[in-house]
Amino acid sequence: MLEERDLGPIYGFQWRHFNAPYKNFDTDYTGQGIDQLKKIIETLKTNPRDRRMIVSAWNPLQFGEMALPPCHYAFQITVIGNKLNLLWNQRSVDMMLGLPFNIASYGLLLHLLAKETGLEEGKLVGFLADVHIYENHLEGAREQLSRDPNKYPLAKIETENWKSIFDWKAEDTKVLNYQSYDKIPFAIAV
Repeated sequence: MLEERDLGPIYGFQWRHFNAPYKNFDTDYTGQGIDQLKKIIETLKTNPRDRRMIVSAWNPLQFGEMALPPCHYAFQITVIGNKLNLLWNQRSVDMMLGLPFNIASYGLLLHLLAKETGLEEGKLVGFLADVHIYENHLEGAREQLSRDPNKYPLAKIETENWKSIFDWKAEDTKVLNYQSYDKIPFAIAV
């Protein structure tokens, strides 16, 4: 799969084209499969109290075409008051490399969904199973635990040039006031 640059029908493919026949990463799948993300946004705009706003990347019918079944396999949206909350489920969690990326990614998704629907940003909650630290990450994990998590204020994100989540580009969102300790190097564990 590395040589092909193709992980198969995982994550975003299932979010936007659930169960469409998969050819390769650069095929145009417009109008194929179920666009779960679009359905969530439509529901948020028409019935934000709906309790069935779930997006799944877990598709056993296509596991054989995936490099690996999804680790973060589903997310759910709830609206309480005027606040949009995002809760994601993860079957396997690489604590030192994967989880920070997953938190940032789902935090950004929460932000973009709130912008798209005019709701306030609420809570981000992860349900995590098989949480692990690889042996070659133990020293770095100890270093991380020795640091005061309250030393720096939480950064904020701001999105400009907003039209729609479907027109969004990474350059449209800026991280404001990001401060951190020095980097801890973590080699990828395979």
